[in-house]
Amino acid sequence: MATSSASKRIHHPFCPSPPPLVLPLPVPTRCHSVPRLVQRKEPATLPLRRELPPKPLTAQSGLTLVELIITVAIIAILAAAAVPIARFQVRREKERQLRRDLWEMRDAIDHYKDAAEKGAFQTKADSLNYPPDLQTLVDGVDVQTKKVRFLRKIPTDPMTNSTDWGLRSNQDDPDSDSFGGQNVFDVHTKSNATALDGTKYSTW
Repeated sequence: MATSSASKRIHHPFCPSPPPLVLPLPVPTRCHSVPRLVQRKEPATLPLRRELPPKPLTAQSGLTLVELIITVAIIAILAAAAVPIARFQVRREKERQLRRDLWEMRDAIDHYKDAAEKGAFQTKADSLNYPPDLQTLVDGVDVQTKKVRFLRKIPTDPMTNSTDWGLRSNQDDPDSDSFGGQNVFDVHTKSNATALDGTKYSTW
């Protein structure tokens, strides 16, 4: 009777029911590796490059062309202005060279005359102790046991690009272009051009 009464026990509605019986699963003795499915990736395809249509000419491109034309015009104006300045500088440098060469030759003539007047060497009677030509100043004269030279070389005339200088003796007319040949009293260029200051180069 006790068993039947126990089986017919009525649960109180406020009492929780017992949890269901959960049986443990059997543990496998060996782990079987499950092959992994590898998904193959397809190579990425690059999008096709589309040819872009040529850009139409706009106001910006026209403005660039105008700027280029203006720049070329400015460069041409500056170049045209620089040419006379360059010629002026070249001419001024030639005038400086001419003055330098004339001073060098006249200084050599004066030193020759001073040495001749001091009796360092003999000269012709009608030469008045001036050199007979410019080459004598370069070749030099014998002074005792030494050769004395008064000019290293005959300079090149920057106006004529020649070593042929105009010569004057002390007996020539100062305004004459002819050379008497007695001695070399002075030298000048044979150029008849006019200097920047308005004078003739031949009168320097």
